[in-house]
Amino acid sequence: MEVPVKLYVYDLSNGMARQYSRQLTGRQIDGIWHTSIVVFGKEMVYGQGIDTTLPGQSHHGTPAQIIDMGTTSIDEETFNEYIAEMKEHYTADKYHLLDFNCNSFTNDCVGFLTGGSIPSFIKDLPTDFLSTPFGAAMRPTIDAWYRRPATGGPAPGFSSPNPQLASSLLQNVISNAQGPSTSAVPAAQTLTAPVHIITNPPAFNSFLRSHRAAVAFFTDHTCAPCKMIEPVFERLSEEKGVKTGGTGAGFAKIDIGVGLGQSLASEWGIRATPTFIFFLDGKKLDEVKGADATELRTQVDLLLFQAYPAHPHTSLSLPAIQALSLNPILFTQVPALDIVLGKLASFIDSAPWTSIPQTKAQVKQILTGTVAPYLKSRFATPASPQPQSATSHILTSWSQATSALSAALPPPSLFPLVDLWRLAVLDPNVSTWTPPSPSVDPIFLFLEKASTALRTPSSAASPRNYILTTLRLLANAFSSATLARRLLLTSRATMTAVLVPSLLHEDGAVRTAAASLAFNVAALIQKGRVGKVRGESVDAFEDEDWEVEIVSAVVEALDRETTSEDVVHRLTACLAFLLRLSPAFEMQLVPLLDVLQAQDVLKRKLVKDGCGEAGVVKKDVKKLIEEVAGKLCR
Repeated sequence: MEVPVKLYVYDLSNGMARQYSRQLTGRQIDGIWHTSIVVFGKEMVYGQGIDTTLPGQSHHGTPAQIIDMGTTSIDEETFNEYIAEMKEHYTADKYHLLDFNCNSFTNDCVGFLTGGSIPSFIKDLPTDFLSTPFGAAMRPTIDAWYRRPATGGPAPGFSSPNPQLASSLLQNVISNAQGPSTSAVPAAQTLTAPVHIITNPPAFNSFLRSHRAAVAFFTDHTCAPCKMIEPVFERLSEEKGVKTGGTGAGFAKIDIGVGLGQSLASEWGIRATPTFIFFLDGKKLDEVKGADATELRTQVDLLLFQAYPAHPHTSLSLPAIQALSLNPILFTQVPALDIVLGKLASFIDSAPWTSIPQTKAQVKQILTGTVAPYLKSRFATPASPQPQSATSHILTSWSQATSALSAALPPPSLFPLVDLWRLAVLDPNVSTWTPPSPSVDPIFLFLEKASTALRTPSSAASPRNYILTTLRLLANAFSSATLARRLLLTSRATMTAVLVPSLLHEDGAVRTAAASLAFNVAALIQKGRVGKVRGESVDAFEDEDWEVEIVSAVVEALDRETTSEDVVHRLTACLAFLLRLSPAFEMQLVPLLDVLQAQDVLKRKLVKDGCGEAGVVKKDVKKLIEEVAGKLCR
């Protein structure tokens, strides 16, 4: 008799993930999914061990959705025997929110009952979450909660855009995960490393699909040599496991005496334990039998070398490129603040001001009574002995006034306001502040308006001063890791729509600001790549299609630039950073550089009339151009 199998799906965040995930992680996550299996009129869930209730009667309440997993021909008595065996394996002390949780249990059950697996949007959620800077930063906190050694540190320089919200979300999820009376308990010794515990073929196949390089440890709880080599395997998983950016190996442990472990052992021809099998792109590469720690380590290193060969640029001597600073180019000049504020006030007075919630008087009061004292205290010369802090109240009221001004004033009248924010983002208190909504995020507002202006054919709609100050504001945003990540994760397309035409602008100051912004973007990406080569857990912000677009724009801008050596210098440095260590270099960028004749474009900057009457004259710029042309634009 066929019996239906259902998967009950709950959201541990109670809707918070859907509402705030994009703000925290840069991508949309609709729920922190918790699942239970429903079969034979019972709902079974893993938290404080394996618990059984009537369907829909667990402490999680009503499921967010119910997924039909098919039917099973296995009888209830056999399934009860299976659950009794699994209770010895799925104990409360082994629970971990990311590595061994309710979804691990339901995936095993579905594999046993139907031969299938739970949906990928559920079982792949931890991997998706950890691939974000926020996830990488939260991993140590989650590990600490379960009293397990952290499997990796936070991304360098990363801080949550909203620590209070992040903490609230995390506490909500953890408190809901195992049960209403749960407190963290020490993790089992065998689970202290980032090792995937696998008990059925579908889970193993899913593991192989999600890891380019994978190591499978076939063990048995009665095997003495297995217990001896297991700490070595766990240390290797910590050292060589998958890092932020995707490199590293996945490590899986299969106890042939648990669940469908024996079926897996038979499938892969395991006749003795311990046996280690090494996989590359899902295919068996090699195996090691016995508790030989030296051979195990050697094979793991060989697997990683084959999976992630060194980038060809790591063997090049690039002294001119390596001498370049990775620090952002910033526009720090302080204007006469009273003149700027006076100019803005005149624009406000002449604006029609319709359908705006705040009155002109209210907006001007915020600027003169709140913003001006802060800016003068923080940036005026000589510096104030007690500079005023940018409080949340100041920034929120200023942002709301900015939103009103952005709606009321045309771009030519907004540049004084943009210039004030250009200064403000250099203040760490401003760069770490999170606007209450996108509608009052000044950077987002200015960026959108600049993009619209540059798309409009009319020259009057593309005001030079507004574009110039917006580019300088964006360049200054890279003084903050938080703001830089926000731009690259959530506003990359809009920023690119402003950057690309600005690189070709008729005005030299605009081109200089655009080249500076391009340099800052490329320098941040280069930091990630260099860190990745060094084995650090860092953001790389890779996007091959975007890289092709930016490299094309930079080469075209270099070709057209014949007057400013500073612009040529910044664009060449930008190009060097975009090309060096790029994962897309061989397949995407080399053919592109050939089509664009990038090498010839660079070499022309060195000859008469290529950049000024005599070509580039500064020695360090010459060396950089020669190095990029000769070694990267081959």
